Amino acid sequence: MIKIDDIDRSILTALQQDGEISQRDLSDKVGLSQNACWRRLQNLKASGLIRGTHTHIDLSALGYDLTVFVMIRTRHHSREWAEKFRAHIEKLPGVTDFYRIGGDWDYLIKVVAKGIAGYDAFYQKLITDFELATVTGIFSMETIIDGRAVDLRQRSR
Repeated sequence: MIKIDDIDRSILTALQQDGEISQRDLSDKVGLSQNACWRRLQNLKASGLIRGTHTHIDLSALGYDLTVFVMIRTRHHSREWAEKFRAHIEKLPGVTDFYRIGGDWDYLIKVVAKGIAGYDAFYQKLITDFELATVTGIFSMETIIDGRAVDLRQRSR
C-alpha cells in the first residue's frame, strides 16, 4: 500500500472530480504553490496511484443505450483456462468492466450495447469457443450513479 498524506488525498479527490483541472486551479484548491503541487502530482503518477486521465462520454448519445451486467458461472477454474477467458473477454467490443468475483458466480462483466441486437451480438461472441455453465444478463433500466469520485480525505479507522 502506498502512503499518502492529506494534501495528496486532496489532490487525488480534486482530480477525480475534474481530470482537466488546470495546474493553477489545482494548486489553489489544495493550498500549495504550483511548483510544489506539480512535484506531488509527478510523484503520484510515478507511484502508480494515477494511472491516466479519462473523459466520461455520454454513450447513450452515441446509441449505446443498453447496459447489461453479465454474470457467469463456469466449471473451469485452472489458471490456463482463466487466462484464455480473460484474453477472449478483452477482445469483445462493449466490455467496460470485467471482474473475477467470489460467491455463487465466477465473473461479472459490464457491457454497453446498442440495444438488444447489440447485446445479442456480444452474447454470441461471448459463448463462442467457451463452455460456460451459466450466463445471465441483468439489464439496467436507469443509471443512478456512474463513475462517482471517492472522497479520499475521509480516513478509515
